[in-house]
Amino acid sequence: MKIHEYQAKEILAKYGVPIPRGEVANTPEEAAAVARQLFAQGASGVVVKAQIHAGGRGKGGGVKVAKSRDEAEQHVQKILGMQLVTHQTGPQGQKVRRLLVEETAQIDRELYLGIVLDRATGELVFMASQAGGMDIEEVAAKTPEAIFKERVDPAVGFGAWQARKLAFALGLKSTQINQAVAFFQSLYRATLETDASLVEINPFITTKDDKLFALDAKINFDDNALFRHPEIKALRDVDEEDPLEVEASKYSLNYIKLDGTIACMVNGAGLAMATMDIIQYAGGSPANFLDVGGGATQEQIEHAFEILLSDKNVKAIFINIFGGILRVDRLATGVVAAARNLNVQVPIVLRLEGTNVEEGRQILKDSGLNFQVGATMKEAADLVVKAASSR
Repeated sequence: MKIHEYQAKEILAKYGVPIPRGEVANTPEEAAAVARQLFAQGASGVVVKAQIHAGGRGKGGGVKVAKSRDEAEQHVQKILGMQLVTHQTGPQGQKVRRLLVEETAQIDRELYLGIVLDRATGELVFMASQAGGMDIEEVAAKTPEAIFKERVDPAVGFGAWQARKLAFALGLKSTQINQAVAFFQSLYRATLETDASLVEINPFITTKDDKLFALDAKINFDDNALFRHPEIKALRDVDEEDPLEVEASKYSLNYIKLDGTIACMVNGAGLAMATMDIIQYAGGSPANFLDVGGGATQEQIEHAFEILLSDKNVKAIFINIFGGILRVDRLATGVVAAARNLNVQVPIVLRLEGTNVEEGRQILKDSGLNFQVGATMKEAADLVVKAASSR
């Protein structure tokens, strides 16, 4: 789960990570009031930042610096409500519904900090780089030696010696080392205690008076751990997510919308990936990733159909099921009921294997509906690509 920058900073501040003064605003009046308050408190300038779940906001015109109240209000009027297009939003962009208004800082250096979970080793990796303010992916690709890493043994934790090692690698001044150690350890503690899968500070800045701040912040959380953190789950902003993906999550369906024309319904993430690959191999393009899970009910299958059919690009549906926990006859019963209740008009191609597969095939045959069944994944993929191309 992703959250906004202002939410990430609020969480980090609770752990002692220093952040600039500022507040979130949902209306032009609220934003103007925050700007006025910051100037009254002695700020030399403010920055108006669009709050969307995407990077590259500055390049898209979603981050502006103001030296006066009037200038701040002009930026607020332009940014709030705009359709902000960045390299991460796609050409459709994302509507800006809220702003973060913060005081500007007297920046001396822009650096990078990040903590990410290495799933291969089961370890958190603390990363730091002197190339702050840049796309870290580009830095990693072109100059990987510019990224310093410290792996964290889960049995030991992140030691002060590791924090000092990173601080020296960043070339921080001697007067900043102790601050950096506290900063890095607070960042690690926030990552660990919130079950975050990614924490990124870019840029992590030093100021001309030798202070350290998280000028930007990004946190992603492990969805599987949200049951332990209801206060974090409450931060979810469904306006920033695809409506079909939000709908699917209500019924415990794992759905990701794609750009193709062939909808997929599969049980198991690995089989879903293989299904999308074989559709591509057969000359088609998948419209989604949809994993109904091992114990899908008839109700879930019917909702899955509703979600698939809500995508206007879908021209055919490919159901690829290997029956284990989810028996094939139960799946077939659910498919028949859904096709009738929803009056499905697009072609449906199935590939069925596993528990009670013969009973499942008989249910489809006795339904009187026009299902096509492939004996193998390749045969079924060819059938569904042909069906989609004929519409």
